[in-house]
This record gives sequence, structure tokens and C-alpha cells, in this order.
Amino acid sequence: MRIGIAHHLGWAVAVTAATDHRVVDRRRIELIEPGLPVAPVEHDGQPLDDAGLARLVATVRASAARAAGAALAEIAAAVPAPITGICLRAWPLDFPEDVAVLRRPPYNARADSVMYLQVLDDAARARGWTVHTYDPRQVEWQAAALLGDRAVEVLQGPRAAWGPPWTKDHRTALAATVVASS
Repeated sequence: MRIGIAHHLGWAVAVTAATDHRVVDRRRIELIEPGLPVAPVEHDGQPLDDAGLARLVATVRASAARAAGAALAEIAAAVPAPITGICLRAWPLDFPEDVAVLRRPPYNARADSVMYLQVLDDAARARGWTVHTYDPRQVEWQAAALLGDRAVEVLQGPRAAWGPPWTKDHRTALAATVVASS
């Protein structure tokens, strides 16, 4: 089984699919503990000096690691077979870490999002899961091409089986698991 993640700042949609692409779990997961800023670099840390921003980012990252780890553990415990992989939106692997650089464009707009992806990557690898990355602009059509005549059934069918919500985030997450299995 694989988990597809469509993340946002502080939360994500997680869709777990079996090897036949059948959805076995879908849920919203929290990626940060309550009371902490979800966008420390782009918003909350702007008035801070670099040292203060570094402390804030470290606090938020530690919280995100705990929250993401707990969410992934809950999913793993809830599904009927072992999780073997997770699918995350791709990010630049050479993304800077220095807060003085992160607070400047173009990095400030992506720094918080990349942090959540890195935390999910770390949590998945700590469990021995394979990490697959995807391009959210292309993953649905890539999955549809792989699925052929089954594309509508696989990508749209869970809405009928699971009920709403079944949004673009859900389809993207599921499509990522399909592409990762090819």
C-alpha cells in the first residue's frame, strides 16, 4: 500500500491505496500541533531577526515532525496491509536552509511548504517507506494514461464509494500512488 499526500500549510489530504489502486483510507491529517504558526518563514517570522526566525523555524519543524509522525502512524495502524511507500509533491532537493536566504524571494514563498515536505519525507524514511515524488500539474494525466480505460473508475469512483469530500486533492493524492506503482 502507498499513501498519496496533497499537502497544504499545516495540514494535508492523505489517500491510502492498495496495489490494485483501490482506496482503503482517506483522511485529513494535521502537520503541526495546535497553537503554532503554519507559515513561520513567509508570515510569522518576518518581524524577527535571523536568530529569532531560526528558533521559530526549529520549533515549528519539531512540532511538524511530531504531528506528521503521529498522523502516519495512525494511518499505518488503520489500514489492512503494510505501507510500503508515500508520494509527495516534488521539491528542489537543493532548497536552501539558511534563514537569511529563506526570507528572500523566491524562497520565502516556498520555504514553509518545503519544510512540511521534508518533514513528511523524514517521517516516511524513518518507517522504512519508499518516498516517491510527483508533479501535481501532471500527475492526474500521467495516472490516467497508465490506467487507460480504468482511469475514470479509479480516479473518480472513490467519491461514490466513500462519499464527499472527494476533491482535486484526493484525486491528486490517489493519482500519485498510481504513478508510483508503475
